Amino acid sequence: MNPSLLKAAALIVLSESMLVGAGVIIRVVSDELSTPMIVFMRNLMGLILMLPFLLRASRAMATKNIHLHLMRAVVGISAMSCLYYSWSVLPLGQAALLKQTAPFFVPVIAFWWLGEHVPARVKLALLVGFAGVALILNPQQGAINMGIIVALLGASLSALAKVTVRRMHLTEPPQRIVFYFALFGSLFSVVPAALHWVTPSPEALLWLLGLGAASTLAQLSLSRAYTLVPAAQLGPFTYSSVVLAAAVGWLLWDESIALLTIFGMLLVFAGGVLTLNRPAKTAAGAK
Repeated sequence: MNPSLLKAAALIVLSESMLVGAGVIIRVVSDELSTPMIVFMRNLMGLILMLPFLLRASRAMATKNIHLHLMRAVVGISAMSCLYYSWSVLPLGQAALLKQTAPFFVPVIAFWWLGEHVPARVKLALLVGFAGVALILNPQQGAINMGIIVALLGASLSALAKVTVRRMHLTEPPQRIVFYFALFGSLFSVVPAALHWVTPSPEALLWLLGLGAASTLAQLSLSRAYTLVPAAQLGPFTYSSVVLAAAVGWLLWDESIALLTIFGMLLVFAGGVLTLNRPAKTAAGAK
């Protein structure tokens, strides 16, 4: 493994670990606060944590693509709301896995929006991945878990946000993208939070500060990793969060996962690797 790939892989694992930590915090504070409140406070805390950087590099925040930042914020906040809800109601390992279905939606959205070609390999990956999702849904139980449906909706919205960022990457550095997401995310999420307002306890505020720090570090680490090597080489490392989340869920809440769900998770993992770990030429063209 070359040094750049090793560093990028470490950044991806750090990012995914921070996201699992965020999921744990969401699970803890969801007993006291609603999802809209948590979403708002996460963005507010992230914005506050970025203020020192902004004071040093305020000129670097100027942009000519404010419309794309606005779109990314609207879609991103919607995705965040869905995913935060899933973290609060589903086993951690399952919530983390469903978050990782976003790559299945990216080729479809990129084909529809950007006109990108979808290779046969990716079509196969989508078939395998969605077969795994069907097993996780397990409709033979007689009722579909709404937490899973909301998680999949969040993953599809997250994919749309990723494609939006793909449109922005030529002119927008990672710090600017993270800043505008935190800024507009705070503004767009304040109204739903006000409708469900509960003054957080001092303990909850500390947890929320940790949530903002973990989520911001995850975004910055992810953005930095993708500047070092092509995204196609990093796909398998993003699934580290699933293993970590399942272990943490078992240790903290004695969560278990059904055998059929585990088989579905393996199919989703296989499909995700096929989707992300494409030949270098295809991956480069997708960027």
